[in-house]
Amino acid sequence: MTIRTRFAPSPTGYLHIGGARTALFAWAYARRHGGKFILRIEDTDVARSTPEAVQAILDGMNWLGLAHDEGPFYQMQRMPRYKEVIAQMLAAGTAYHCYTSSEELDHLREAQMANKEKPRYDGRWRPEPGKALPAVPAGVAPVVRFRNPLDGVVAWDDGVKGCIEIANAELDDFIIARADGAPTYNFCVVVDDWDMGITNVIRGDDHVNNTPRQINVLQALGAQVPQYAHLSMILGDDGTKLSKRHGAVSVMQYDEDGYLPEAVLNYLARLGWSHGDEEVFTMEQFVQWFDLDHITSSAAQFNTEKLNWLNAHYLKSAADTRLAGEAAQRLARRGIDPEAGAPLEKVVALYKDRVTNLNELADALEPFYVVVQPSAEMIAAHLTEPVRAALKVLRDRLSSCIWEKAAISAAFKETLTACALKMPQVAIPLRVVLLGQPQSPAIDAVLEVLGRDEVLARLDRYL
Repeated sequence: MTIRTRFAPSPTGYLHIGGARTALFAWAYARRHGGKFILRIEDTDVARSTPEAVQAILDGMNWLGLAHDEGPFYQMQRMPRYKEVIAQMLAAGTAYHCYTSSEELDHLREAQMANKEKPRYDGRWRPEPGKALPAVPAGVAPVVRFRNPLDGVVAWDDGVKGCIEIANAELDDFIIARADGAPTYNFCVVVDDWDMGITNVIRGDDHVNNTPRQINVLQALGAQVPQYAHLSMILGDDGTKLSKRHGAVSVMQYDEDGYLPEAVLNYLARLGWSHGDEEVFTMEQFVQWFDLDHITSSAAQFNTEKLNWLNAHYLKSAADTRLAGEAAQRLARRGIDPEAGAPLEKVVALYKDRVTNLNELADALEPFYVVVQPSAEMIAAHLTEPVRAALKVLRDRLSSCIWEKAAISAAFKETLTACALKMPQVAIPLRVVLLGQPQSPAIDAVLEVLGRDEVLARLDRYL
């Protein structure tokens, strides 16, 4: 049997972290077993589904590199198929028309709650041998309800939560098609999983209550029931449900915030799953190791500090050429020409070990491409007369030395000896003059990359 998993988001918003983790686990399970990963867009909520949200989901999947093997399939394009199956179920007696009005349902619910009973449809239009049904009201369009079994249990061995059993007595005859003929979510999902041959449904545990209803419909259709695995929710840093205030707006926001996709994927993989003590691994390793047995059934907690640590790790190991391309885009959005200065890859190499995201990297690179004006207070604090005198001596040496790190370092040492000063007394003011800030990587490396002409020009503004 070929393993077939699916990711089926509703395009009513962006692809968020919880959805991305679900997609990652379903993708990895299919890859681990040489199967197929299907992308399905559940867009039947016409009022809330938008083309922009669909594109945001596709962009997020593409950025993460979670390539689907089939799809994307759109439920709105499958309406004739849903109506065909509903007609078959009506003919087979596994579904029936119900003419109960919304007002009648409201009265029924109120009476049940007054009697401390669980609100549920009472089956008044459910056909039974020897049962007289009410007269069909004129001019009323019926809904279609599924004829749920009255006794027994629905049981499945959940890949994460273990054995789950729900008594059929707890379930009512839920609506599978509304009065306007539109099929409902739980019904569309069943037909889709059936038609697409889905063998493993990996999804959030907010769907656990849907599962017994979907299993019953699948069995009524004579379809193969997939194996289910319900992932626990993700909590924010503060232990509450992950929400927009935790930054869980969109996966693409992590791109905007300067994260690398492999860092986000690595972090998501560890949200509720583990392989020994491994914290950093490639997606190839993740696929090789991934199984459902090591997914925890308890809620996972998002930790921004850990994500930042992982991102810093991947930045350090990323190719300078790639990071230069990423930084160039960010600088260009700020109106800065990355071609108008030092070779970008060389500047990236100086700073990539010192930042946690690409935006911080762009911040660090910016002074190499625009002349930064330090504040008057900073100039006054760092450029004392002895320092100015030393910088003049250093400037003369720099104007004629070989422009490479070793020679620049030698020029520094000679200047310090001649002026009886220590390295920080000259290097820090020089950083202020050149970059507008007192900290930077090794000053000789900075000078080498910045270039002789630019160094001398920036020095001359203060000497």
